[in-house]
Amino acid sequence: MAKVNRARSTSPPDGGWGWMIVAGCFLVTICTRAVTRCISIFFVEFQTYFTQDYAQTAWIHSIVDCVTMLCAPLGSVVSNHLSCQVGIMLGGLLASAGLILGSFATSLKHLYLTLGVLTGLGFALCYSPAIAMVGKYFNRRKALAYGIAMSGSGIGTFILAPVVQLLIEQFSWRGALLILGGFVLNLCVCGALMRPITLKEDHTTPEQNHVCRTQKEDFKRVSPYSSLTKEWAQTCLCCCLQQEYRFLLMSDFVVLAISVLFMAYGCSPLFVYLVPYALSVGVSHQQAAFLMSILGVIDIIGNITFGWLTNRRCLKNYQYVCYLFAVGMDGLCYLCLPMLQSLPLLVPFSCTFGYFDGAYVTLIPVVTAEIVGTTSLSSALGVVYFLHAVPYLVSPPIAGWLVDTTGSYTAAFLLCGFSMIFSSVLLGFARLVKRMRKTQLQFIAKESDPKLQLWTNGAVAYSVTRELDQKHGESVATTVLGYSPT
Repeated sequence: MAKVNRARSTSPPDGGWGWMIVAGCFLVTICTRAVTRCISIFFVEFQTYFTQDYAQTAWIHSIVDCVTMLCAPLGSVVSNHLSCQVGIMLGGLLASAGLILGSFATSLKHLYLTLGVLTGLGFALCYSPAIAMVGKYFNRRKALAYGIAMSGSGIGTFILAPVVQLLIEQFSWRGALLILGGFVLNLCVCGALMRPITLKEDHTTPEQNHVCRTQKEDFKRVSPYSSLTKEWAQTCLCCCLQQEYRFLLMSDFVVLAISVLFMAYGCSPLFVYLVPYALSVGVSHQQAAFLMSILGVIDIIGNITFGWLTNRRCLKNYQYVCYLFAVGMDGLCYLCLPMLQSLPLLVPFSCTFGYFDGAYVTLIPVVTAEIVGTTSLSSALGVVYFLHAVPYLVSPPIAGWLVDTTGSYTAAFLLCGFSMIFSSVLLGFARLVKRMRKTQLQFIAKESDPKLQLWTNGAVAYSVTRELDQKHGESVATTVLGYSPT
């Protein structure tokens, strides 16, 4: 059945088996992102057991998040060149092994390697391929499908947060990690659901596909002892990679990538320090875990409702703006957090932050697909999640260092808030500049009335007719169109 589906080109079905893909991705986000968030519930347990400070303990969460995102392109490579099913199943085995081995740790360094590196690598092989599969099966209902699939993170957090706290109380942190290791093996089941599909747009460049395929066939025919073997391998690899990652040269994608760095820096520390912060202002352990549950369940509402709302006709053309709004609102929530020092005030915060967190997480694949297209979506998502890696690695320890140094969470939360606001403002400014330049191009074209041929990538035009050059001069063409005639 898999071979038949690979061979047949089709349009995104927007339903059918696609809903099983959504269900599989939903379970993947539970087993990856929700479990990662629940590591913060172990924070105080690890800190107490190993007698370490905030910064040292925070590295556990940072490493698992960093490796998950850093190795996201590896997940895309495995998915593209083997299959999504193989990648997710392998990832499930690695993630489970990391959690189980972590339950036997005797130092924080052991947890860095097992719970951090090994589990993070397993999550990386699962996360971006599962999300990309949803984009292949849906077009018209893409935002809704992503909303449902990504809501697994919130539902998982809502359910797992109190369960993990209960497991810690009953079986200690070692027993809780061991049980989570068994739970994460469900990723293997999720992988089995990811039936391959070949879309029509996957064949939009037949000449490039033919060249790459021909080179692969020629490479197989070359004797392994021939001096041409290395040359053929390099040529074929360059051809395939150039086609697969050509979106890296797009100006819109570069701006998105820079914005993602600041957004990722801001979003991570809350899931590490919400529970410790709540405990520091007098909230009990169960109530602090309850705040994580609230964050998770409202995250679900944000995933689904924002995905549904932005799929409506009135907002479908403004999904980019909705993404900016959601990121900016999370940044504002951060700025208010140091003033909230009781449970009745922290509950509304968890609701607001959780809603907009779910909202922008749902729209990341949608915005990425809008920029690069569906064909390159898997590779592009791998790069986008890869860019989360460094901020995820450094932001919790930096926040912990600020807490250790100042004796307060205020500086850490303010830094995160301004980082997310800057991310939103940067993307908004880039979109505004793009529209202004597009309007300027249209004005010049209308004024000159030449036979104007434009091919735009972002906001830059790459070709212009000789009539426009003769009428307005080379300097106008260069300034307005970003092009110097030869």
